Amino acid sequence: MAPDRVVLDIDAEEVVLPTTTGLIGVLANHTPLVTGIDMGVMLLREQAEWSAIALLRGFAFIQDDVVTILVNEAEFPEDITADEAQAAFAEAEAELAKAQSKKEIYLAELKCKRARVRYQVTQVLQDQ
Repeated sequence: MAPDRVVLDIDAEEVVLPTTTGLIGVLANHTPLVTGIDMGVMLLREQAEWSAIALLRGFAFIQDDVVTILVNEAEFPEDITADEAQAAFAEAEAELAKAQSKKEIYLAELKCKRARVRYQVTQVLQDQ
């Protein structure tokens, strides 16, 4: 779920989450867990097909074979143009290279990370 909508409601066989402590895989009968979601690509396996969604920070709650994810923003690869995402990533990297103050560096790092995730989600399942 994002603040303005339910993004997805499916029965997935496996979920790979980008948490603040690294990637975690979730299968049936996973132990209950609350974890922070970092900016990253979430992978979902449903009937042997993988899909990906860009997640931009939030929390995940895992209990009783249900994964509930609350994020600030979520984007599907088909909603992102790969060329535009790649250009935004290059622009963000250039901004980061020019940043000087702590605030500028922090904001440029966030922009760069968000742009990288948006580009990655367009590429991650391209070989399928």
